[in-house]
Amino acid sequence: MAGRGTPATALLAKHKIDHRLHAYTHQGGQAYGPEAAEALGLDPVRVFKTLVADVDGALAVGIVPVIATLDLKALAAAVGGKRARMADVAAAERATGYVTGGISPLGQRRRLPTVLDASAETLPTLFCSAGRRGLEVEITPADLARLTGARFALIAA
Repeated sequence: MAGRGTPATALLAKHKIDHRLHAYTHQGGQAYGPEAAEALGLDPVRVFKTLVADVDGALAVGIVPVIATLDLKALAAAVGGKRARMADVAAAERATGYVTGGISPLGQRRRLPTVLDASAETLPTLFCSAGRRGLEVEITPADLARLTGARFALIAA
């Protein structure tokens, strides 16, 4: 891998998880997830974004395909809450230890309740941020769920 590792890549190495890293040059000007799919020539249904939401005053993570939006009501229900809204960017960065556009579900500073969209269950592998803009990790949905403590639920709209 070019450059330094991230907490996400360190976690994958520590647990000896089979994965592949895919780097691309972040250009800016468009949303990070679609940019990753386009730059890497991937089907966007296999590229997932990590979003942090505030559910009843506590942070939670939703992982959904980059072509979808996060259904906040479904995320709240999946973590046993009532109301959800997108978290403040600074709060999300503080809790995860990553910058926006590079927030990985793996190796976060604080382990947050995490929900992976059920569409991932049918995929052999998916792509998500490896903890830095321009770096994606390819991993099985089962390994991602196990490492993050995620449950599967329909949270994409």
